[in-house]
Amino acid sequence: MKKTVVSHAAFGCATALLASAITYVALAGWPESISLQAHAQAPANTGTRQTELFKTTMNDVLGRVVTLRRIERDPGSGSGPHRHPGSHTFGYVLEGTYEVKVDDGPLQRLAPGGTFYEPPGALHAVSRNGSSVNPVKYLVIQISDPTKPQTVPE
Repeated sequence: MKKTVVSHAAFGCATALLASAITYVALAGWPESISLQAHAQAPANTGTRQTELFKTTMNDVLGRVVTLRRIERDPGSGSGPHRHPGSHTFGYVLEGTYEVKVDDGPLQRLAPGGTFYEPPGALHAVSRNGSSVNPVKYLVIQISDPTKPQTVPE
């Protein structure tokens, strides 16, 4: 019981820390002088770029892996339906309009400052730039079980 309480407290603290990081990035912008493992990744599909800003393993919270990524999508681009079986996924829109639909929920059109959440295993039915002329940029924070696949297409 005590380990469970400690794990939940640590998870809550990690989530609060990540929320603070998102607020900082949104209000102040990401300083060009800071590079926390900033590795550009191969695009998941045409018109999408991911930059991993931070990644760590939380050994005191069941070995969960926390990843912070900046996603940029060109006008009209998106990804097909998929799931993140072992990940809590949090999103925060920085610029543009992001369209997202999780499970049977409504299609959301999120503007800068908009947020979304996908529980583990939920269907990410729609993930796309909501504009045909402007790019969209958003942050994604994932707290993942490293024993499960990161993404599974539908």
